[in-house]
Amino acid sequence: MINLAIVVLLSYIIGSMPTSIMLSKWMHGFDIRTKGSGNAGGTNVFRVLGWKSGVFVMAVDMGKGVLVTALISRLFWDPTLPFYNQTPFDDFTIIQMICGGAAIVGHIWTVFAGFKGGKGIATGAGMLLGLVPTEFAISIGVFFLVFWAYKYVSLGSIAAAVAFPLSLFVRYNVFGDDIQSYKTLIVFSLSVAILLVYSHRQNIKRLIEGTEKKITRFTREKARETSTPS
Repeated sequence: MINLAIVVLLSYIIGSMPTSIMLSKWMHGFDIRTKGSGNAGGTNVFRVLGWKSGVFVMAVDMGKGVLVTALISRLFWDPTLPFYNQTPFDDFTIIQMICGGAAIVGHIWTVFAGFKGGKGIATGAGMLLGLVPTEFAISIGVFFLVFWAYKYVSLGSIAAAVAFPLSLFVRYNVFGDDIQSYKTLIVFSLSVAILLVYSHRQNIKRLIEGTEKKITRFTREKARETSTPS
């Protein structure tokens, strides 16, 4: 049990590393949560600090998901897990899921910034890349398609989160693809999608009200002048 707790704790800590907050404080002298939408995610960095900083933050946050899934899950490995595995997945894949989920939770509720972090999309995408690369590719494609059509990063992120379990369902039940351990993976993917959609609840409210900000030709100055609370 201690073995598993250490792995989960490490994953949570890595997920909790507030990339956007550290970048904004160290490089610009302010907390990114005091600008733009008030969120500590890559989208707000993109608006306030520009595309280079936004891409950097998103890449690092995605890397956190890949890191815990591909590497941290292998640390302190013990073939005798502290629970009876009744799922079709092998034990290591279950550890990868647990580590990925812990990193997402850490990103959304970071212990290093008063439990107020980002939305978890980039870290979740990194976890998908490490676990199910096909669904990762589909979700990324859905994100860019929705973003290109509507210019809302939040809407694209929500659509990508929903596309994760939906693509599994369609591939397995409609196209008849052989997906190993489908039943366990569909439950896990639904849980992740629900968590990510929940983290976007304020964005959903603004989308319904028509007050959500679009990403068009937003400059840093305009973003600061039109900043609104999260």
